[in-house]
Formats: sequence, C-alpha cells, structure tokens
Amino acid sequence: MMPVLKQRLNEGAIAFLTLLTSGGTLVCCALPIMLVTLGLGSAVVGLTGAFPWLVTLSRHKAWVFAVSAVLLAIGGWVLYREGRACPTDPELGRLCGRVDHWNRRIYWASVGIWGIGLFAAYLLLPLTLVLENRE
Repeated sequence: MMPVLKQRLNEGAIAFLTLLTSGGTLVCCALPIMLVTLGLGSAVVGLTGAFPWLVTLSRHKAWVFAVSAVLLAIGGWVLYREGRACPTDPELGRLCGRVDHWNRRIYWASVGIWGIGLFAAYLLLPLTLVLENRE
C-alpha cells in the first residue's frame, strides 16, 4: 500500500476515534442531564441500570471531556496540517480525496457532538437556574 494512502487511512482511524470519544461525552454526561431536564428521570435510572459504567464515566466527566478535547485537537491537527498531499495516480487521488472529505465531515460532526455534550454537562443547569431566578 502506498505510504500516502496508508497515512490517509490512519487519519480515518483518528477521525473515527475522535467521533467515538466525543460521542462518549454525549452518552455519559449530556444525555442523562438532558433527560432529567426534560423530566425523564426514570429513563436515566433505567439507562444507568442497564449500563452501570455510565455512572463511573459521569463521576469523571472532567477527565472524559479533557481526553476527548485532546483527541479532537490531535485530530484537527492531523486533518489540517500543512504538507498533506494526495497521490498523483488518478484512482488513488480520487480515493484519497473521498477519504479526506469524509474524515473532515466526521471530524466536524465530532466537534459538534462534543460541543453539545459540553453545553449540556456544564452550561445547561447554570443557565437554567439563572433564567429561573430572573422570573
């Protein structure tokens, strides 16, 4: 396999890892908070009963968010650093371009998911309390 194509596939693995970790922040921290906010506390109880490891992740949400932020930063650096080039072979170049396009989509979806998780885990409750006190 050509080194450039192998590098692109490794970048795809990094993009998938960032999606997985940012999705983990959403599942561990944002989803339970949003469910409780919507008055679905019993759903959270059922969720943590079915997946008890969510409680452990929620207790260490600062670490979960920090690790996923570092992985997102690494993924962004890998995708947007200078000196990246696709092979000159037309077929490999087309494949490389398609992989690069999907890597960027996955990366930005991961950043969006991470942002939603960050908002729900750290900002939603204080914002709700401030808005309730204004009324």
